[in-house]
Amino acid sequence: MTLHIPLLTLAGYCAAICTTLSFVPQLVRVWRLRSARDISLTMFLVFSIGVFLWLVYGISIRSIPVILANAVTLALSLAILILKLRFDRQH
Repeated sequence: MTLHIPLLTLAGYCAAICTTLSFVPQLVRVWRLRSARDISLTMFLVFSIGVFLWLVYGISIRSIPVILANAVTLALSLAILILKLRFDRQH
């Protein structure tokens, strides 16, 4: 049995992995510094709403890659938002 993945599908998976994992360094940095002062609250709110809507769309079309990528991205984005609100209140 051979696994044949079209090149564009593979590119889509790679893009989903890259964009999802791009939030990990920011989350680690915020956690280590205990500061999110330089992060735009408005940008992360709007971004999180957009990712949530992508997640809803993925669920509606039953696309596992869209669901997984956006669920993980939303979790990471919300974690950064929560830490921003928490650390901004402390300073």
